[in-house]
Amino acid sequence: MDKPVVAAKQPIDADLVAGKEYWWCACGRSDSQPFCDGSHRGTGIEPLGFKAEKNGEAWLCRCKQTKTPPYCDGSHKQVED
Repeated sequence: MDKPVVAAKQPIDADLVAGKEYWWCACGRSDSQPFCDGSHRGTGIEPLGFKAEKNGEAWLCRCKQTKTPPYCDGSHKQVED
């Protein structure tokens, strides 16, 4: 299994719709960050499906190091250059 790639060192503010299902990119290879575009195929890393609990903004992880996927937990502050 491959390791996730750091797509960006900062989270992204996503406007989510309550009850809608989203697929968060866990591999870091998607060109549609923070969402999956199928680039994970062959990596052994699967996207994470989740439903938004409420309407509005959510900070989603793009460093792929979060302990609370798909949401940012500040782990990007520890990612080295």
